[in-house]
Amino acid sequence: MQPFVLTANQPSTFYKGAGRIASFRGSSDPSLPEDWVASTTPRYGNDSSGLSRLPDGTTLVDAIQADPRGWLGDDTADADVLVKLLDAGQRLPLHVHPTREFARAHLASRYGKTEAWLVLDAASDAAVHLGFRRDVGAEELAHWVDTQNTAAMLAATNRVPVSPGDAILCPAGMPHAIDDGVFLLEVQEPTDLSVLLEWQGFAAAADDARLGLSFDEAMACVDRTACTPARLQQLRTARPGSLFPAAADDFFRVDELESGTVMNGFGVLVVIAGGGTLNGSWGQLSLKRGTTVVVPASAGPYTASGSDRVVRCRGPIP
Repeated sequence: MQPFVLTANQPSTFYKGAGRIASFRGSSDPSLPEDWVASTTPRYGNDSSGLSRLPDGTTLVDAIQADPRGWLGDDTADADVLVKLLDAGQRLPLHVHPTREFARAHLASRYGKTEAWLVLDAASDAAVHLGFRRDVGAEELAHWVDTQNTAAMLAATNRVPVSPGDAILCPAGMPHAIDDGVFLLEVQEPTDLSVLLEWQGFAAAADDARLGLSFDEAMACVDRTACTPARLQQLRTARPGSLFPAAADDFFRVDELESGTVMNGFGVLVVIAGGGTLNGSWGQLSLKRGTTVVVPASAGPYTASGSDRVVRCRGPIP
């Protein structure tokens, strides 16, 4: 097999984009805020929306199931990742994702949704909201959510200014929101599980705000402990050889390909800048900013060359 260049895969969702995916990718719907890259994960409550397709129309998940060894080799965990481009045309609501433990106990899922963000573009005053600045009591949180006191919830979070190149790990359970004006590459566990703490102004999201859980069950997945400045720094400190902290390795691996370095195995590639080529025994692919590629394990060794900046995403370390 050889690598496949992917077209944009943009399922509809409840918030709006600002056209930055269309600009980045060259051809996509400017109104939609997400592109699910090499996705084997459907949207919550849907069998097919969100699934990526290969150039022949086959879904990637069906192709992998038909030839798991050809796609994944011996490292089957490599495909346990979901990669997205996310273009916030409005502030996203404050929300939280369940941990693996919570998802297994309450949602019949082996995965939670730890995620990480690589900021590709951001307005000058843009920020993300990450974790509570202080411990928040269960009754206090429940009151905020029940009354939709958005101002109090956001005031209790850490507002973290971001700029292009910033990389941040967002652990499952941590409340977070992304400001209008932020365009990022998001890497996460392969689920679409979110509990919304805020839904006013996001009418299309209200019905699924709690994943079918009771109010008390949904609130139980929220980490209400203080996310201190030291903790925030840990979430922004990459380990050597990765774009993200070592804690991310249990969930996914993300690195930047050095020009000429020989790589092997399954990978989801996103060209974030420049241009060049991807080279292997199968031939050569032209790369440019916005190109997305899925590489099967059976493609064999490959290298990137030229002035491009290529990010490679894979599943967790086995």
